[in-house]
Amino acid sequence: MSIPSITSAQINLSYYQRYKTEMNFHSHEEYEIYYFHGGKCNYLIGDQIHVLSPGDLILMNGLTLHCPKIFEHEEYIRTTLHFDHVHFRGILRHMGMESLLNPFFSLQSFRIPFRDNEKEEVEKLFSSMHQFSNKKGVVSEYRFQLAFLDMLAYLYPFCQRSLTYTKDPQSEKEKNVQQVITYLEKHFKEDVNLKQLGEDLHLSKYYLAKIFKDVTGVTIFNYLYHRRINQAKIEFLMNDELTVTELSYMVGFKHPSHFSKVFKDSTGVTPEYYKKRMISQEKNRQNS
Repeated sequence: MSIPSITSAQINLSYYQRYKTEMNFHSHEEYEIYYFHGGKCNYLIGDQIHVLSPGDLILMNGLTLHCPKIFEHEEYIRTTLHFDHVHFRGILRHMGMESLLNPFFSLQSFRIPFRDNEKEEVEKLFSSMHQFSNKKGVVSEYRFQLAFLDMLAYLYPFCQRSLTYTKDPQSEKEKNVQQVITYLEKHFKEDVNLKQLGEDLHLSKYYLAKIFKDVTGVTIFNYLYHRRINQAKIEFLMNDELTVTELSYMVGFKHPSHFSKVFKDSTGVTPEYYKKRMISQEKNRQNS
């Protein structure tokens, strides 16, 4: 029985990146391993704000809306690894190790704070993958693949445990922004307005608008629209019989034309095109 090979199309490692570029909230189908080497970053995933410390690693299934908030005068050093989970599930199934991917979909997103010896170990694994990825030859390619599988195996026990660790304390401003995100997560399909938001949270709407932009880097409504678009992408995956108009109302937009504009601004394609592409990809997977 043959085991599928791994190509650069199925795994992408960006090692020890120092450059800074502003990112909007986004989602993707690939699973992701994110590691924070140093500097300053608030990472927003779903309805959670993570104030990162060096050595923090996050597992993400990709579909959850996420975005790093970086700071202009602070370093931002990280390693990211994206991989095609459908492809790797097939490989790991042949090897009897399919369970190594369980944390990515059962936990949705999971933060592991590596410190001391464990921090050194996980950084060695990333370094090994980087070294092998830069070398030519079949043997180096094999070793790169094995280093990736070793990474998955190393992380798995940390996800099995009920990790209890002390999070970095949030400031009052971050706590209030956390309340806003939690509120939006519950009400994003409804008609949200700043006045009602302020009244429900017992805080000034002007104060909320300011601190939200300070902490996340985007406005409240920018976040709200990205949350709705992300839900639309999930709904397209779950139910390909939904029309674009039905979906626009379902995720909280009053006008289908506004939904289509925001969707294209966010994804680069129209919702109609995105839906056709998802249906085509699903058929190809079923036939492969």
